[in-house]
Amino acid sequence: MIKSLLIFIKELLRIAVAILFILSGFVKAVDLVGFSFKMEEYFSPAVFNMPFFEKYALLLSIIVVVLELFLGAMLLLKIRLKFTLSALIALCIFFGFLTFYSAYYNVVTDCGCFGDAIKFTPWQSFIKDIVLLAGLIILFILYRKEFSKNDKDTPEKSEGKFKYWILGIFSLIMIYIMSQGIMHEPLIDFRDYKIGTDLAGEKEKIAKNPSEYKTFYSLKNQKTGDTVKVNQDDYIKQTKYWEEGSPWKIEEEKNESVLVKEGYKSEIIKFKIEDPTGMEITDEIIKAPKAIIVFSYHPKDIPSSLLQKLEDKIHHEKGTAVVYGVSTDPNTFKTIKNAMMDGTAIKTIARSNPFVLILQNGKIVDKQPAKDYIQQ
Repeated sequence: MIKSLLIFIKELLRIAVAILFILSGFVKAVDLVGFSFKMEEYFSPAVFNMPFFEKYALLLSIIVVVLELFLGAMLLLKIRLKFTLSALIALCIFFGFLTFYSAYYNVVTDCGCFGDAIKFTPWQSFIKDIVLLAGLIILFILYRKEFSKNDKDTPEKSEGKFKYWILGIFSLIMIYIMSQGIMHEPLIDFRDYKIGTDLAGEKEKIAKNPSEYKTFYSLKNQKTGDTVKVNQDDYIKQTKYWEEGSPWKIEEEKNESVLVKEGYKSEIIKFKIEDPTGMEITDEIIKAPKAIIVFSYHPKDIPSSLLQKLEDKIHHEKGTAVVYGVSTDPNTFKTIKNAMMDGTAIKTIARSNPFVLILQNGKIVDKQPAKDYIQQ
């Protein structure tokens, strides 16, 4: 009875861990370009200061996702367990290092472990990695006696052949999903900017239920050297901190803005477009009967021939639509109005460079890479 229970727990744990890795890989595989943006964030000067790796972010993203998917499937099918568990443990240690670094130094606020489908804080991501690592180590111990027997299930043997056929079919499906996300748009869109999203409605929800923050001042006593953290309300109430002659001085670089009430969460809060003079034109765009917006997060990388074809196509089809080219450079577009937006916010919307978004009364009705828009 006890032996049967242990076997059941062992198999259940193996299946649960395998499915977690497959799900984690799948949501990233659907949107590999989005995951590569997260990798770029890790390589940025503010985190690991390895900007020379940024141009390889997409390739590295593919490698990481393929490892998660392939090893997760191998664990689920019980293929080469010793190798599979050893590789997953190494992968989990690597992820654990990244998430701990992010959490401890508060440099990457979302690791992208489950893409845009599930948002984790850095500490939640780190705890998840530790739990997974513990599960993998337990599985390694529980299955160690079966390693030599399991390795004999080769593609030549009937049982092994069936497992490898399933693994091959699974791999082909994942390759198709990944290629679609890279060349076009993600087959499943987990972002807040999916087709059908009402930008005007989302902005109203954010305005009605905003998040609230309080500033915590770091104060140092110039006489005693003591330091304290005081929130903005207590700072105003207690005159000893700011009255004339007070020894307490604010250490500006150590002040913190802390979330005290979480409001309606949506990436649409970052949808803020300005003209080259700095005047916000967001309302003009989302209130227009029709708006065509071209986004570019790397304007210098757009081939001039592609830009010309795109602008010609827009002029041919725009009719009465409001048209803007939105990038980080006010001189990107030649024959359509230029507008500005934060580069990170653009990447949340656009998964290709350039990218076309079409709105009707503030609702997203179409979006696609520029090359697809030109060819339709």
